[in-house]
Amino acid sequence: MTPPVQKLPVETANGARAQRFAAYDCSSGCPVEAALELIGGKWKGVALFHLSDGTKRFNELKRLAGTVTQRSLTKQLRELEADGLVSRTVYPVVPPKVEYALTKKGESLMPVLVALRDWGQKHALADRSAKKAIHDGEDAN
Repeated sequence: MTPPVQKLPVETANGARAQRFAAYDCSSGCPVEAALELIGGKWKGVALFHLSDGTKRFNELKRLAGTVTQRSLTKQLRELEADGLVSRTVYPVVPPKVEYALTKKGESLMPVLVALRDWGQKHALADRSAKKAIHDGEDAN
């Protein structure tokens, strides 16, 4: 019998991010949950994917992401940095210059993100196009 999994708070008292669980040994699906915890978030996958092209400044990432707010992107980039997927370099200039790059650990996610992109093009975007075509056809009637 699998022991119960102890849940941890998502944020600690000092504001740092903590793992949801003390251990991921509950089932064969737990490694998937652990991985998704690291890259889950509306803008994390997008940021990681754009960083696969090389180092980017914050505003460049923000522009590439589209409708993300500065606060949301900053929070998610800081989480990626805390999890060792992204490195952040701050240059002592005015205005501040901050660059983000993938770490080796972050680079190891690229095959997964490319597979997600390919799946999204084949299924998610195709499904949206089909639904839009049906919806547009109903509007024409």
